[in-house]
Amino acid sequence: MIGDWPILTIVTFLPLFGALFLLMIRGEDEVVAQNARHVSLWVTGFTFLVSLTLLIGFDPQIPGYQFEETAEWLPGTGIGYHMGVDGISMPFVLLSTFLTPLSILASWKAIKVRVREYMIAFLVLETMMVGMFASLDMLMFYLFFEAVLIPMFIIIGVWGGARRVYAAFKFFLYTLLGSVLMLVCMLAMYIEVGTTDIPVLTGYSFGVGMQTWLFLGFMASFAVKVPMWPVHTWLPDAHVEAPTAGSMILAGVLLKMGGYGFIRFSLPMFPHASEFFAPLIFSLSIIAIIYTSLVALAQSDMKKLIAYSSVAHMGFVTIGIFTLTEQGIAGAMFQMISHGLVSAALFFSVGVVYDRLHTRDISAYGGVAAVMPRYAVFFMFMMLASVGLPGTSGFVGEMLVLVGAWKASTWVAFFTATGLVLGATYMLWLYRRVMFGGIVHDDVKTMEPINRREFAIFLPITVLVLWFGVYPASLLDLMAGSIQLVLDTVSSSGVSLLARN
Repeated sequence: MIGDWPILTIVTFLPLFGALFLLMIRGEDEVVAQNARHVSLWVTGFTFLVSLTLLIGFDPQIPGYQFEETAEWLPGTGIGYHMGVDGISMPFVLLSTFLTPLSILASWKAIKVRVREYMIAFLVLETMMVGMFASLDMLMFYLFFEAVLIPMFIIIGVWGGARRVYAAFKFFLYTLLGSVLMLVCMLAMYIEVGTTDIPVLTGYSFGVGMQTWLFLGFMASFAVKVPMWPVHTWLPDAHVEAPTAGSMILAGVLLKMGGYGFIRFSLPMFPHASEFFAPLIFSLSIIAIIYTSLVALAQSDMKKLIAYSSVAHMGFVTIGIFTLTEQGIAGAMFQMISHGLVSAALFFSVGVVYDRLHTRDISAYGGVAAVMPRYAVFFMFMMLASVGLPGTSGFVGEMLVLVGAWKASTWVAFFTATGLVLGATYMLWLYRRVMFGGIVHDDVKTMEPINRREFAIFLPITVLVLWFGVYPASLLDLMAGSIQLVLDTVSSSGVSLLARN
């Protein structure tokens, strides 16, 4: 039954139809706002349920693409509508559809002006995210990849904090600039091969010299999206100024676009360049892990501290990818999914207390655990998952990356491991100052416990983080075949994996 339906097209564009429906709602402002909230929640919730049919019908034993949909778009040009998912893209599609309704719930009370427009932006954003991960045509991928910028730019620029315009333009310009170079490289690939079909391009052998320039062009875009040091400076500003739900999606999904791009394009299409530039990636990633962890220790703003921690965690991802080992790439994938869940919960945790005291200054809190015990438990669990406590999803991803890094270089593994110590330091420091100690500020005494809506957001994320930590095979088995296929493609190009395996 699933095969008879264009299920990927439905999952991709259903939120967009929801956005069009919101445009037609009429009435008084408060009525329109309330209807917009409910419609958005129902649409995104239903989209998530439909996306679960992909998981039910997915066969992990098939390493290639499944649920493929093709249609002529520009006849005679080699450019067409081509959708499909494999073990690499499937988890990101589900992550996008899972976090979006939770983000809508997180915005329920926080957004009070232009609510309909805000919900429309989120629905459009979901379509672009899912479309990007499901695209098997390079031009379609680029269109979705860039279109994601527009709704997020609006979300930050309209509903953000005091410096929202500055943060929105910085976010937009950084990410757009790198993508221009990627577009030039895509045009070169199209001229060389005569098609933009990703499976065909993956099987084509580009010259070693051409691979070098193509890798650098794609890296210019993916490195900003990850973000890698030193092109990471847009991220703290964007997170601090974005509304809570914007930060949840930005950290939960959008930061994964760069890592996904490296695995989908750089490794299988430019294997020689990937091997050649691996030491550079390792160096930049280690700097990111150590430098941004130290910067996080110096922060007085909770949101900015978590933003810098995201850069450090994504450093683990890029190291794992370019180890060119099964454990390293699997660990990078696992870490991206884990970080998507944990970071979204951490940013929501900041939003919960911000909605009560309207400040993110760490010094404004203290003793919160005494007045919000359930909140303290959830925050503690996500904090421990962030630092890689065994039994949580964070531990599995980081350990697999370290195993892959050890096979690539013991020195890389050593410096990568310093991130575990530094991460525990700044997260425990944050938790102690916010949650424990005496209640110094009277405002803290009046803080209300978390309500049912907030509990409903925390609970499913907590369950998944615990599930993947206790039973990681449920996710690793889903990805294993497709990851091995990428490694086989790299190996068949002549790149030796023996030294790394």
